[in-house]
Amino acid sequence: MASGEVQQCLKDSLDCYQNCNETTLRCLSIGGKHAEPDRINLLLDCAKICNTNADFITRNSTYYPQTCGICADICDECGDDCDRFDDDFMKECASVCRRCAESCREMAR
Repeated sequence: MASGEVQQCLKDSLDCYQNCNETTLRCLSIGGKHAEPDRINLLLDCAKICNTNADFITRNSTYYPQTCGICADICDECGDDCDRFDDDFMKECASVCRRCAESCREMAR
């Protein structure tokens, strides 16, 4: 598990986990379209899979390529959703999600 790509995927997964949780809280405090249930659920799903993925990578689970694959899919969807907003924090979340998706896709191959 020492390869640079694996370590980058771990870092990106943890960063995305933290960012999606923070974005969820901000969206809930703003309300309105930011706090629509589907959006909040997607942010929470993304945070959860990123945290799970980081755990699988850390334990060097034989299944981490599979968790990386689903993590990439969810991060892509979350990034697309966040990018629909003009807020800087939503654009940042989209960027973090896309970076994680890219790293995860490399590990899923």
